[in-house]
Amino acid sequence: MATGANDAREAGVWIRIGDITLALSSADSGMKIRLEGDMGLFSVPAGKPDLTIHASWGDLSARRDAQKLFDSGGAWQVYGGPDSYRFHCIASQFGEIPYKVAWLDREFSSADVKLHRPFFDPKEAVYPLQYPLDEVLILNLLSRGRGVEMHACGIVDASREGLLFTGESGAGKTTMARLWKKERGASVLSDDRIILRQDQGRFWMYGTPWHGEEKLASPARAPLRAIFVLRHGRKNRLKEETGAEAAAQLFSRSFPVFYRPEGLRYTLEFLDQLTRAVPCFELEVVPSRRVIDFLRSEQFAV
Repeated sequence: MATGANDAREAGVWIRIGDITLALSSADSGMKIRLEGDMGLFSVPAGKPDLTIHASWGDLSARRDAQKLFDSGGAWQVYGGPDSYRFHCIASQFGEIPYKVAWLDREFSSADVKLHRPFFDPKEAVYPLQYPLDEVLILNLLSRGRGVEMHACGIVDASREGLLFTGESGAGKTTMARLWKKERGASVLSDDRIILRQDQGRFWMYGTPWHGEEKLASPARAPLRAIFVLRHGRKNRLKEETGAEAAAQLFSRSFPVFYRPEGLRYTLEFLDQLTRAVPCFELEVVPSRRVIDFLRSEQFAV
């Protein structure tokens, strides 16, 4: 499995994504932990975690009976028991045996993560939360009244306010990130995944480590000023969207937790409140820098 820099011993590491803190450690003397990729940007000093995670080696070849609640279609599955959830990370090259399993209590306050040792080089350091598990854990924590993750590009303009560009794959998020990163005074929080949360009566957007083609990731946040649902067009054009229509557009581009009805309800309520508070538009885009000038002329960016 791939690893990166930022070694961590028994003391563990703390990661903060979208103001949610994960504490990761291992008491297994044979396991050396390291963060990988852009996750190092999200490392923070030790503090009070929202989720405490203990990692170790294990044998995951034995079958365990439980109700399957959800199958992502290739990367992970979730099973439910009376007191816990069990997340299986799977890969085709390993067959039916998961290479990693995470057990979490029903409150999502603590987790045990076991890695199937035969699938790893014991001499190499590992990142026990390697994608997709880190994102799956954050999604579940968000669904407990904290916020929503969007398939989106997040731009902080020169006024230090946030512009959210969301869309399906190929709609233009990467192009918007590429254009805006060249603008003086602007920055990109992520070119593919953005977390939205509400704080002190205002909606905020946060960068994440799960970037797209431009590989842009930042742990920063910005107050959300406007939302744009991207579509290809023959000219740059805005159409305001409100109410249920706007919420439905955002829901289809979010990452809801379908296997928890209460989490699904929360996501819908959050998006309803969001679209009532923040202007939402359909934006037809011609992929050139002129779209930035167009938005500036519409007074959505400075």
